[in-house]
Amino acid sequence: MNLILDNVVKSFGKEAVIKGATFEFESGYIYGLLGRNGAGKTTLFNLINEDLIEDGGTIMVEENGTLRKAGNEDIGYVLSTPIVPDFMTGRELIKFFIDINKDKIENVKTVDEYLDLVDIPADSRDKLIRDYSHGMKNKMMMLLTVIANPPIWLLDEPLTSFDVVVAEEMKDLLRSLKQDKTIIFSTHIMELALSLCDRIVLLKNGKLRLLEQGSMTREEFEAHIIEVLKEGDSGC
Repeated sequence: MNLILDNVVKSFGKEAVIKGATFEFESGYIYGLLGRNGAGKTTLFNLINEDLIEDGGTIMVEENGTLRKAGNEDIGYVLSTPIVPDFMTGRELIKFFIDINKDKIENVKTVDEYLDLVDIPADSRDKLIRDYSHGMKNKMMMLLTVIANPPIWLLDEPLTSFDVVVAEEMKDLLRSLKQDKTIIFSTHIMELALSLCDRIVLLKNGKLRLLEQGSMTREEFEAHIIEVLKEGDSGC
């Protein structure tokens, strides 16, 4: 399933944030969405997820040659600030999520098998989520998306709260799952984007632009990204 943005516009009052964003995100790739602070990355995700309504343009999905609006089951959104029910334990949350989605989940695993996927320690699984660290709450949000397994994933700074080992494990998990998914990974950390993502897309001046590495070395590509982000920019 491809995600297609066509001339998407969004303003807040007199401030235009998204100014005609056009791009096709193709299935099977992890896209790194880079932009300077305030460029509108989270706004773009909120538009795709229909938490905000665009002022102009269209956001559609393409499946088997047919264009349509995305449904709730098409998109998984992992926010930078995790929103999980603090009054439940980790085990209770996963069991509850499986129970209410059992008709939609293929090849259902046990609760512990799912918790193993994101390395939630055994002695934390029956603790209230309110006592989890920020990183563990982020893992739980990521795990809900893994279980639901939607075709489009929006990941807003999901790995920045993880330690180095866990971040590498999560990157390996994303790589293993990307084959039939469109994954957009928003981050302000270029090193993270380049180490994980297949394609780099810049959000600059309210528009989307694909940057290709071509024959450039990693160092040359990094310098090119910074140059493009800085040119003609007053620091958005």
